[in-house]
Amino acid sequence: MLIAAALLALPLLSLFAIVAGRKDGTHSIVYAGAFLSALALVSAGLEHLGNHWGPPTLVLPFGLPWLKAHFRVDNLSALFLLIVNVPAAAASAFAVGYSAHLRERRRVTPFYPLFLFGMNAVLVADDAFVFLVSWEFMSLSSWLMVLADHRRAENRQAAMVYLTMAVFGTFCLLPCFGLLAGGGGDYTFASMRLHSLGPLAGALVVLLALLGAGSKAGLVPLHAWLPLAHPAAPSHVSALMSGVMTKVALYGLIRILFDLHGHVGWQWGAAIMVVGGITAVMGVLYAVMQDDLKKLLAYSTVENVGIVVIGLGLAIAFKDDGEKNLAAVALVAGLYHMGNHAVIKSLLFLGAGAVITATGERSLGRLGGLLKRMPWTGAAFLMGAAAISALPPLNGFVSEWLVLQSLFKGPAVPHWAMKFGVPVVGALLALAAALAATCFVRAFGIAFLGRPRSEDAAEAVDVSFGMRWSLAALAALCVILGAIPVTVTDSLSAVVTPLIGTSFAVSSDLGWPFLSPVSNTRGSYSGTVLVMIGLALFGIAILLVHRLGSRAIRAADAWDCGTPDDDPSTQYTGQSFAQPLRRSFGATVFRARETVVMPQPGEETPARHRVSMTDPIWNGLYLRLARLVDAVAEQVNRMQYLTVRRYLLMMFCTLVFLLLVVAVRQQQ
Repeated sequence: MLIAAALLALPLLSLFAIVAGRKDGTHSIVYAGAFLSALALVSAGLEHLGNHWGPPTLVLPFGLPWLKAHFRVDNLSALFLLIVNVPAAAASAFAVGYSAHLRERRRVTPFYPLFLFGMNAVLVADDAFVFLVSWEFMSLSSWLMVLADHRRAENRQAAMVYLTMAVFGTFCLLPCFGLLAGGGGDYTFASMRLHSLGPLAGALVVLLALLGAGSKAGLVPLHAWLPLAHPAAPSHVSALMSGVMTKVALYGLIRILFDLHGHVGWQWGAAIMVVGGITAVMGVLYAVMQDDLKKLLAYSTVENVGIVVIGLGLAIAFKDDGEKNLAAVALVAGLYHMGNHAVIKSLLFLGAGAVITATGERSLGRLGGLLKRMPWTGAAFLMGAAAISALPPLNGFVSEWLVLQSLFKGPAVPHWAMKFGVPVVGALLALAAALAATCFVRAFGIAFLGRPRSEDAAEAVDVSFGMRWSLAALAALCVILGAIPVTVTDSLSAVVTPLIGTSFAVSSDLGWPFLSPVSNTRGSYSGTVLVMIGLALFGIAILLVHRLGSRAIRAADAWDCGTPDDDPSTQYTGQSFAQPLRRSFGATVFRARETVVMPQPGEETPARHRVSMTDPIWNGLYLRLARLVDAVAEQVNRMQYLTVRRYLLMMFCTLVFLLLVVAVRQQQ
């Protein structure tokens, strides 16, 4: 089987990297092998997506003593093999040139194939043991790469927070699978599908799945690790952690809620939808305030995870209410956005890696003027910024449009929570989309336009051939996935049919290439037509300019806003661009405060403008939990210094308590 061969090759690549790690060519060989393995898994995903002969299965004689290892590739797994491995192939090709610039590449290269192995093994696992072991492979290998540059204190802190949240997620998933398995102890997914859950057990499964998978995906308030760990990792790893690993977490959520559980109430759908709306707005608000380019992209991932979760919540509510067609639309919207975001965010993180390679900077305040010096990187980053801002005809628009189409039908569910909650979530999604456009206008404009704000930015040159073509391939996918939405949704219909019980209905009257999931008379969209019209207008404009325009060269001074000073410090900065939003939203949400220190007349000290913001979730939740854990640990630590008499007294009290428990149980 092609999947088994590709998965087996990844640990062998890691072993090769460890054995021959001191040779310079080893890193390129490992990344080239990972690229080929990712392409093989993409081929396998395409082969199995929408197959009609049943999902292939494989049982291997290892695992728990009473349970063998089960593997299975159904339509959902096949789709996520594509979502994971298309960006993985681009990141691996990018890493061939990028890894030469890493200071600690020997701490990254051996774990990179293991990271890919863990993510793909999660997708093909067909029992809880293989799923959780693969989940830990994914978590621990990525944690080691976050910790690669361990000399920096912020990286050590990021790795610590990430490891803590990873342990918390697995701690939640363990009892979740235990409840799904029931008292029989059969942890295969086939057995879990047949096991019925009571009301309490069913509610606990949904809650634990949300906590376990949501912490890995970056749902608010479980997102604290994400903006710390993603910037700390190398850029090709950040691209996969942000663009791909979060989708593996969402795969786990879909697998549990739609497949293994299968009977989630509409109340949970409404709650998940609201959590998604809050996550989307909070994520983009965090992003628009950031000066660090990679941290900005990490917070943007939180926003897009929220958009996906809105679609999943709507699908659950529609499915429980019997509106299976609308449930299929909502689930297709969520799946479509997962694939789109995986491509877009991988492109943006790899673009950020190219900027860091060329300049050594990731602060927006130290960049500027890079489009002229790095045209390939700038054009690709612009394409990703436009796509993630949901501009048609690119792919980000289609999936967000489908989510909105689902929201418009949400009040049809005859429950007060949906009738009142859907308009609120719709407003949150619209606000998030507007803020996302502002965020990426700011990011691209400050980093790539204007004049260089540092010598490193002024001396930047574009990256190597392989790195440029990796960016170009992902940018082209943003156009392709937006130009053929009907073809994509038809493929996704094969995925949602076994999960919802009905296929995704594209308007049969309008036909290809018009996407009209709700009505033939309204709510139709064709990315193909938009692309064709755009290309035609572009060609006409070029023809008119060449035919009617003057060939004379005219030179004029650039517009200087009335200030004939070419000092780059007079330009807009990222902080000044975000100031209106910071004053509108940050004063309430982040307690943003501005302090101006103005010297007295005659003093030579410079004026200073300080901005302070606090993270309400970090300060209000995580720091308090950390203090509570420290206090409990301090009390437990005192038990090491008790006298022998007190130890004997503790043993005696414990024995008496256990005897009382046994006596009560016998009376019952």
